Amino acid sequence: MSDGKVWFITGSSRGFGRVWAEAALQRGDKVVATARNPAVLQPLVTLYGKSILPLALDVTDRTAAFQAVAKAKDSFGRLDIILNNAGYGQLGAVEELSEAEVRAQIETNLFGTLWVTQAALPILRAQKSGHILAVSSIGGVVAFPTGGMYHASKWGLEGLMEALSQEVAAFGIKVTLIEPGGYATDFADPSSIRASSSMPAYNPIKEQLFAAFASESMGDPHATPEAIFKVVDAAEPPLRILLGATTVPTVRKTYEERLATWDKWASVSAAAQGTRTDLRLPETFRPAS
Repeated sequence: MSDGKVWFITGSSRGFGRVWAEAALQRGDKVVATARNPAVLQPLVTLYGKSILPLALDVTDRTAAFQAVAKAKDSFGRLDIILNNAGYGQLGAVEELSEAEVRAQIETNLFGTLWVTQAALPILRAQKSGHILAVSSIGGVVAFPTGGMYHASKWGLEGLMEALSQEVAAFGIKVTLIEPGGYATDFADPSSIRASSSMPAYNPIKEQLFAAFASESMGDPHATPEAIFKVVDAAEPPLRILLGATTVPTVRKTYEERLATWDKWASVSAAAQGTRTDLRLPETFRPAS
């Protein structure tokens, strides 16, 4: 049963963001739904009236992120859940990526989440409560060819959120990374996924990748809200939650392989420590009083 939470959701116009925003409204919560074009959220406004506040937001604009979060707090009096969902996928072999494509991917997927999170933190600290969620991906744990830049943005997000979780635990703030597998959202829409100019040399590996995934069943995004609600309603939510039937086996296999490699090279790793025992962390690392 919902206790009337207030959500701030980025990327609410379609995909997971739209599904989760509508599900939260259906259960009686209030939602600040942001999108580059909030006009597409009008059907939700018609259905749910003052329970939803649609706001225009390009998450790459730090000032706009702070303004949107402040307006959300002013409108509903508090913020309980910050759901960083806005993002897209950049496809292309590492050699194919342009500088503009690389910068745009990081600006949206990593910096966009950072700006919204920074804007929300003073509010959540003052409340001594709140839950920050960030949509990562199974691609934030494992990597596939031609997704290097997307993976870089999500692996960066994973590190950012894991560090954040340790920084804010004493303030009563929870942090969760949502890691979906393949879902039948509109992620394949040109506004959600972009491809670099192709170099023929990489066509064979792209064909192999497509063949490997083409026959796999995609998850139903409308089956995910209950999982999200269980996470945000939990007294002790997980730092990470995988979504989809194939994600846990895939991640388990990946970590088993990593551990096997680290174990195989453990003697080399240990020898790299050296034999000196007098080396300590410099005083310059001590926090200023």
